[in-house]
Amino acid sequence: MFLRARQFEFTFPRPALVMGIVNVTPDSFYDGGRFLDPGLAAARAMDLIEQGADILDIGGESTRPLASPVEEAEELRRVLPVIERLAGKVRVPISIDTVKPSVARAALEAGASIVNDVAAHREDETMWRVVAGAGAGYVCVHMQGTPQTMQVHPVYADVVREIQDFFGERLRRLNDCGVAPDQTILDIGIGFGKSLEHTLELLGALGSFAELGRPLLLGVSRKSFIGKLLGVEAAARLPASLACACLGVESGVHLVRTHDVAETRQAIRATEAILARRK
Repeated sequence: MFLRARQFEFTFPRPALVMGIVNVTPDSFYDGGRFLDPGLAAARAMDLIEQGADILDIGGESTRPLASPVEEAEELRRVLPVIERLAGKVRVPISIDTVKPSVARAALEAGASIVNDVAAHREDETMWRVVAGAGAGYVCVHMQGTPQTMQVHPVYADVVREIQDFFGERLRRLNDCGVAPDQTILDIGIGFGKSLEHTLELLGALGSFAELGRPLLLGVSRKSFIGKLLGVEAAARLPASLACACLGVESGVHLVRTHDVAETRQAIRATEAILARRK
């Protein structure tokens, strides 16, 4: 299996890629506000690379439940100075975490190589045309509803089958818009319109998404389902986040998105070493 994101290419099987999160926001659920200054955000990105990040994911609009939308101009003001500081200086792909085609276009022009789109259920094709025109990678995230509504009362008849069907339909739509399969990464969207039971069912069925033939990204880092399951705040959710990341790697996940790069990388490398010796 092959993944292409502009000048970057990855061939699987290979060790799972670690995507480090850089939130350039005042209101993200875990580290909102810490890296709102562009210089601090760029320094954080460089630190994550030192810790072993294979990809940097930079976002200027929180997508936590009930988060308020951000105007385009403000989102651009937050993310572009960070990308411009990093582009040409780092040897890893930069991902822009946005739902706005205009922000994606500007970020790609500034040096980003991947668009991480939690609104991949969109019907408008503008975002996909932007990705196709740039030859960028595209993270197709499943979300039910919007950040303002997604956790109010998510309902599925069969959450695993419905998301499998969604990905199949999206891959066809993306291809029709010029986004080739080898540009696409799939993300089941933990926390984006799923109850605790839906989340646990999806984590238990991660291997079933392999039949779609595209790299699977897992984003569970310190998310609220861990708090609901174990009664712990975000600052205390690292152990459970690592457990889910390791389970994901065992189930065939190719990329892990995380706030905690060094710890996650160590945990999944140990998991991979054990799996390589399993008979």
